[in-house]
Amino acid sequence: MFEEEMHSLAIIEDDPTVLKYLNRIIGEAFPGIEIFLYSNGKTACAELADKEVEMVLFDIELPGMSGIECLYILKARSPQLKCMMLTNFDDADNIFKALKAGASSYILKNTQPEKIIEAIRELNNGGSPMSSQIARKVLSAFQEHVNTHNDFFHSLSQREQELIQYLAKGYRYKEIAAKLFISEDTVRTHIRNIYGKLQVNSRLEALRKTGLL
Repeated sequence: MFEEEMHSLAIIEDDPTVLKYLNRIIGEAFPGIEIFLYSNGKTACAELADKEVEMVLFDIELPGMSGIECLYILKARSPQLKCMMLTNFDDADNIFKALKAGASSYILKNTQPEKIIEAIRELNNGGSPMSSQIARKVLSAFQEHVNTHNDFFHSLSQREQELIQYLAKGYRYKEIAAKLFISEDTVRTHIRNIYGKLQVNSRLEALRKTGLL
């Protein structure tokens, strides 16, 4: 699968040990990438105004300005910016505030390093990766609000409805393929068809439009 090249990325994290760790694993995974490091949101917002980064990783609890506040500012300034929350917070309030602010990805810090890199690649290629427990919390919190009469949901075939519900539960393509006894390529074909029918470009948009988020 074609991988979109990434040239620059910023990390906003107040724990110097975590910041050093992320800088190392990302630098090793993406040779030649320019990485900007910030320990607080205020400095990041000021300095990134003059830098054209493609992606930003945010912690939530930062000194002075929260990561979510920083996200609002940067996303308003650059709507195309790819934003990932990389945090210890897994409560519904922070999750939904971050998604509303414009985050397309929400990953917990205790995620294995290779999974963090995988999530960065997926986000860079237009995906919306989330830690599985975060996706389950999102689904659970909104379950009572799901509109079973949603016209967009019912415009999908039975197989597509089944597949998008697995997406809502946070399953990855490989896991969905195993569940449905089909190939990953078939899963991707279904996803493209779903996006086409719904006229959306991302998992989050598809879930919102079908009433699953």
